[in-house]
Amino acid sequence: MTAAPPVSPPVPLSRNRDYRLLWGGQALSEFGFHTALIAFPLLVLALTGSGAASGLVMGTIAAAQMVTGLPAGVLVDRYDRKTVMLGCEAAQAVSAISLVAAVWAGAATVWHMVVVAAVFGASAALFEPAESASLPALVADEHLPTAVAMNTARASMGQLAGTATGGFLFAVGRFVPFLVDAVTHTLSFVALLFVRLPRRERSAGGAGPLGREALAGLWWVWRERRIRVTVVCAVVLNLFFSAFYLVVIVLAESRGVPSGEVGVMAAMLGAGGVAGALLAPVLHRRLGPYGGIIAVFWALAVLAPVTVLMDSGYLIGVLFALMALFPPTANTAIMTDQLLRTPDELRGRLTSTLVLACGAAGAAGPALGGSLAQVLPGDRAILLCSAGMAAAAVLATVSPTLRTLTRRHEAGRPTD
Repeated sequence: MTAAPPVSPPVPLSRNRDYRLLWGGQALSEFGFHTALIAFPLLVLALTGSGAASGLVMGTIAAAQMVTGLPAGVLVDRYDRKTVMLGCEAAQAVSAISLVAAVWAGAATVWHMVVVAAVFGASAALFEPAESASLPALVADEHLPTAVAMNTARASMGQLAGTATGGFLFAVGRFVPFLVDAVTHTLSFVALLFVRLPRRERSAGGAGPLGREALAGLWWVWRERRIRVTVVCAVVLNLFFSAFYLVVIVLAESRGVPSGEVGVMAAMLGAGGVAGALLAPVLHRRLGPYGGIIAVFWALAVLAPVTVLMDSGYLIGVLFALMALFPPTANTAIMTDQLLRTPDELRGRLTSTLVLACGAAGAAGPALGGSLAQVLPGDRAILLCSAGMAAAAVLATVSPTLRTLTRRHEAGRPTD
């Protein structure tokens, strides 16, 4: 009887060629996307002077992401995911080039920008679930938490760098940010061509109606208790934090905080997110999934009410940076557990459902915060939002479902 050959250890991310190609291409792509994103309202205002038109273009990106959300998950589960990602990069590159040509020729219109914005939003809604669903096929299970954390860091760094650079590039030339966007998406497309993503098995039953498959994905997410509970927790926290963030901005302005300090506050939140994403692999190992999730709830619940005592934008910015340290660790824990628990044929719909739910909470939060700031003094509105986060922290801490999160995914299909 011959001995079984030794199992070779999984390739670390630093030497995982396919993951590095995907990560590097998307780092460029996200930088270009945010460079163009900040330039959109500047271009609309320069051409029309209309704040309403600027809002229309920016709102189109968010609306396209929301409308495409659930169908995107079905398409990602139905078709080859690498092909979907390539199509998204090509569509964004072509649409950006069309806008560059129009601006260069002096023929850019608001409606042209609305169409380009819709392509950007729909492509983002398709690409994210396709990439997330592909990660388990590209990296070993034990490296998945680090891969998720590195993707979060990449997104934060792309947002910070792109936003900071976009305004400068617009000053160089109105078409320049969109040219940079076209170039970065083209480079990302080329990098994706060389990513070796294993082909998936087609389901024997064939594709059903789009709506029915979307509902099947929603039902599966709702039926899985651990996934359902973590989604509800993320939605509640996003809702109250988004409301809190807007109230803090309103309160800071009412107290006479200079606009420059308000800008620093926002930048510190992003900087904290980058630092938290880089620390996420270490914190995930030290705290474990349950500890990482609970940490973000209590960090927000404890630090948020402290802003009532501060009238310095710089000090509030420090608090924002501290608040932003833990969400990437919680995201790493949640996404790793959920990707490994979900069958491959449903992973696209899982991600699209999470993005849609958290996006809806992120959109409703500012509306809630604006309403609270309108009817309550700023400090009371902050305390009310803080109370909501504290209540969510208590519920998450005592949740028996969240306590079942383990450091590694159990073999086979887990039970509730």
